[in-house]
Amino acid sequence: MAFLHLSAFRASSRAAIPLPTTASSRPSSPAVQIRALNRFDNWVDDFRSKSLSLVLSGALTLGLSLSGVGIAEAKVGVNKPELLPKEFTTVIDVAGFLSDGQERRLTQEIAEIEKETGFKLRVLAQNYPDTPGLAIRDFWQVDDRTVVFVADPTFGNILNFNVGASVDLDIPRSFWSRLAGKYGNIFYWKEKGEDASIEAAVMAISSCLREPVGANNCSEVK
Repeated sequence: MAFLHLSAFRASSRAAIPLPTTASSRPSSPAVQIRALNRFDNWVDDFRSKSLSLVLSGALTLGLSLSGVGIAEAKVGVNKPELLPKEFTTVIDVAGFLSDGQERRLTQEIAEIEKETGFKLRVLAQNYPDTPGLAIRDFWQVDDRTVVFVADPTFGNILNFNVGASVDLDIPRSFWSRLAGKYGNIFYWKEKGEDASIEAAVMAISSCLREPVGANNCSEVK
């Protein structure tokens, strides 16, 4: 599987894009330069949106990690439905990162999010290749209003997200990259612990999903 890291790619690539010039080789106007950058931004957003849909394939290890730079080594998809719990739960911790108390708190928070917003947050904590994989799609009945949050430190940044189409309409895509950058980076979870990264991310998502939709919603990672 390949994790594509696009946030920093956007920043570094923007500086490297040659801006169009006129036939006389004079520098293009600011308006033309802005249009060129906007076209590139639209291409990146479209690519990111398509890549997000892949996170559920390849045992939830193929997809888009929304922070960092570079492409991780490809991994073969794993599907181990026997790792699923016997009863339904919105938090599955096959890696053992969370205490029983933390699982209960996150489960309660997720229930309140769904009740208040209609959006479904689902959390899977794993260490590749120990993952239930694609089996969680049916277990959780993943749909367009679902955010699947996979906490897996295998590739450095522990926070990975698959965002349903309806959620994507209301939440800026930049939110997920900033969230991963703040609470998912290896320095944070190495110092604070994987459980701290997971809890902080869930609370940030909870705050974001409750904000009124608008130009500045989810502009801060809390």
